[in-house]
Amino acid sequence: MDSVEVATEERTPLLNSDVEEILPIQSDGPAKPDPIGRLVSLDVFRGLTVALMILVDDAGGAFPVINHSPWFGVTLADFVMPFFLFGVGLSIALVCKKNPNKVVSTNKVIVRTVKLFLLGLILQGGYFHGRDSLTYGVDIDRIRWLGVLQRISIGYFLAAISEIWLVSNISVDSPMSFVKKYCIEWVVAILLSSLYVGLVYGLYVPNWEFELPSTNSTLSIPSYGVRAETVQCGVRGSLEPPCNAVGLIDRLLLGERHLYQRPVYRRTKDCSINSPDYGPLPPNSPVWCLAPFDPEGILSSLMASITCFAGLHFGHFIVHYKSHAQRLLLWSMNSLVFLLCGFIVQFLGMPFSKPLYTLSYMFLTTGASGFLLALIYYIVDSKGFRKPFILLQWMGMNALIVYAFAACELFPAAMQGFYWRSPSNNLVNATESLLQTVFHSKKWGKLAFVLLEILFWCLFAGYLHMKQIYFKL
Repeated sequence: MDSVEVATEERTPLLNSDVEEILPIQSDGPAKPDPIGRLVSLDVFRGLTVALMILVDDAGGAFPVINHSPWFGVTLADFVMPFFLFGVGLSIALVCKKNPNKVVSTNKVIVRTVKLFLLGLILQGGYFHGRDSLTYGVDIDRIRWLGVLQRISIGYFLAAISEIWLVSNISVDSPMSFVKKYCIEWVVAILLSSLYVGLVYGLYVPNWEFELPSTNSTLSIPSYGVRAETVQCGVRGSLEPPCNAVGLIDRLLLGERHLYQRPVYRRTKDCSINSPDYGPLPPNSPVWCLAPFDPEGILSSLMASITCFAGLHFGHFIVHYKSHAQRLLLWSMNSLVFLLCGFIVQFLGMPFSKPLYTLSYMFLTTGASGFLLALIYYIVDSKGFRKPFILLQWMGMNALIVYAFAACELFPAAMQGFYWRSPSNNLVNATESLLQTVFHSKKWGKLAFVLLEILFWCLFAGYLHMKQIYFKL
């Protein structure tokens, strides 16, 4: 399959999973160029991302090596968010190809953005308390305004609006015309990146206070109710957890109460005796260990949107280049450039940091996203080996539903609502205990449970896919 046509039917997407027409898979042999088809590799890429998300979210506690890096550096979990955003951008390039009416397309983008943002607010704002609590509801005074879906909606909006309004109306018949057609989009991406770097290194971060229940810490003299703790900063250009500009902007615009209350830096050596896992505070730990910080904050989400622009750029290669070899070559070359830029920026002094979404981290993860997409594309679309990846394809085609039920713990929470005499005697805990007994290890039992959960969601997505085909017939 070479070129990709896009279906006009609209659904609320997590990663724009409705961007291509669904065609039946005929064989496992090499795929032939076809003017109308579906980019199956994009579905597999999305499905693999969702499966990876479930793995690191549920098994990360048992295997800290795959869990999010406490602050600097990257682990397997730190590639999940960029993979999501990269897939969003890639999908936008395919969707906008079939929507020439700019006003109608803009209205659709706005509606999708609002829906996705509100869904994220409900699922991640604190309304659902998760599988460890059988209650729901949120104190509006402490609702978390930003989260994963909200970040995706921001990146989707910026990239989609740019694709609709900033693309030149010229035909692409040479590399130079390709550059001219999309150069304004890259100017916008460069300006956004420059704004991020300028604010991170230019803003002065003064001392700041946060509220802390007196029963949660031994960092100061205990008192009744809530007390104020002061974090000493008075610096400019710091990338450390307590005194960075990313947190400063979130505290000023969102409010300290509306940030994520259990930030990842609580797993650093300064804040946990079990580092890189969560644990009790070490002796004489700094006061900022108990301060809130949002890993999907305003400034970091602005930088994260650049990953959507990069995915958009990779999608343009699909639209304008019809050969498998051309696409693979261009993707590989661009991915290599992104990777090299990531290491160069790190060498110049900006380390990899997922919580801050630093420029070096954006370059590194975008390059990895491009190489992974190229590999999947070569196997699935170029060589036509699709059947081994059918489960991931189904999951990628229903990414929003799987995300809502799995990552936001709606399904486990619902299963824990049915128990025998005690809330701890529920199906989820019973299954985990059984697997831990079989594997004679808590860690490997947990991993086996997570793999079974991923298989369940793959089959569930397959059921949804077959149901959609049935109703279409």
